[in-house]
Amino acid sequence: MPSLLVREHAILLNLGSLRAIAMQENVYIFNYNRKGGKAFIDALLPRLNPKTMNGGPSMPFVLEVVEAALHSRIQRLEQRLWDLEPRVQALLEALPNRLTGDILEELRISKQRLVELGSRAGALKQMLLDILEDTHEIRRICIMGRNCTLQKNDEMECSVPLEKQIAEEEEEEIEMLLENYLQRCESCHGQAERLLDSAKEMEDSIAVNLSSRRLEVSRVELLLQVGTFCIAVGALVAGIFGMNLKSYLEERAFAFWITTTGIIVGAVVAFFILYSYLRKRKIL
Repeated sequence: MPSLLVREHAILLNLGSLRAIAMQENVYIFNYNRKGGKAFIDALLPRLNPKTMNGGPSMPFVLEVVEAALHSRIQRLEQRLWDLEPRVQALLEALPNRLTGDILEELRISKQRLVELGSRAGALKQMLLDILEDTHEIRRICIMGRNCTLQKNDEMECSVPLEKQIAEEEEEEIEMLLENYLQRCESCHGQAERLLDSAKEMEDSIAVNLSSRRLEVSRVELLLQVGTFCIAVGALVAGIFGMNLKSYLEERAFAFWITTTGIIVGAVVAFFILYSYLRKRKIL
């Protein structure tokens, strides 16, 4: 679970592969060689470059670190979604006509990745919602590094009135920043859920299609079994007459044709009787 914990002199960040401690003038990054750490550094360094500030007022260092961490994390989630979306759309278009093992396996893998992406985006969204609902934590960020305290009613008291004004302005800025990243996270989570729902619907459709095919095969097998049974009965009758028993019918040519015709007609009649019975019972 991602977390952003505010302490008296630092903010503890745990965003998956990115783990860092942000202080007033320093940031300590754990496992900076991992993808999350590298993406965070790439997002943070341009913000600290004076040439990219365009002469505007800069945010406190700790807020720059928090924003860079959120930006890098959500950007990675969005990039995964952009990579998955065209692949899933192509699979959904190809599957109705090309039901092969390779495509089904690719759909399973894409669905698994969407579940993982949706879970991570949902957890990050919940973290941002919890922070936005907790005014106390936001104000603790605002008074960090200032000679200010929080009262029991979460009101800020500062020894210098200007610091209180700046802290209040930063509170609004933090809320806007969190809301912005919350919207991006919700968009990413919602799109991942929609793609996952489409993949699940396609799987259900495939299951129904396969069940229908299995039912057709079962019907054909049943018809073949009925036909085989009728032919076997005819073969039994032919075997009885073919035994070396003197019935004096073998001496007459017409008896052969009568017996042969009777066996064929009997087998056909028996087949249609069994077929009608199975249709009546809605087995076929």
